[in-house]
Amino acid sequence: MSLSTLLQPDLVLGGNILHLSPDVLDHFNLRGLILDVDDTLVPLRQAETAPALAQWMGQIKRVASVWLVSNNVNANRISRIADLLDVPYLTSAGKPSRRKLQQALTAMELPVNQVAMVGDRLFTDVLAGNRIGMFTILVDPMPLASEVIYPSPLRYLEVSISQYLGVTLTAADNISKPAP
Repeated sequence: MSLSTLLQPDLVLGGNILHLSPDVLDHFNLRGLILDVDDTLVPLRQAETAPALAQWMGQIKRVASVWLVSNNVNANRISRIADLLDVPYLTSAGKPSRRKLQQALTAMELPVNQVAMVGDRLFTDVLAGNRIGMFTILVDPMPLASEVIYPSPLRYLEVSISQYLGVTLTAADNISKPAP
């Protein structure tokens, strides 16, 4: 499998995680989600979840099994976020390693083709999900409430390299609608 294939998300959401609706999951026959945490669910420097995220999670958990799998080694921070959202979690994942994703998949008891890896990074989240054969969803980073989002230099570099390799990062406008 080529590097460009491994970096190609199955879906570019064209918004942050709050744009991933139960209808999108149904459209792609997804019954489980493995979610990155840092900048996917909450900004890196934040340990609290926004009310909108908690509401979104409630809607998603009605239709899908959810696990958090983070590269972050700060188990206290990730635990706090997982507890606030009432979902299981794994830390120190070392993505793009497949080990912790496989652990979450096993716990979900779902076929790999019905579980999506959702994250904001190509070289960790999308690469890890594609390496294990999961459906992969690229989302925009979650901004701080008082912050205008500027792409991080690392994310910009990842996107530039991926596009150079032939990865298409065009958002799927026809299905990316915010959850009601």
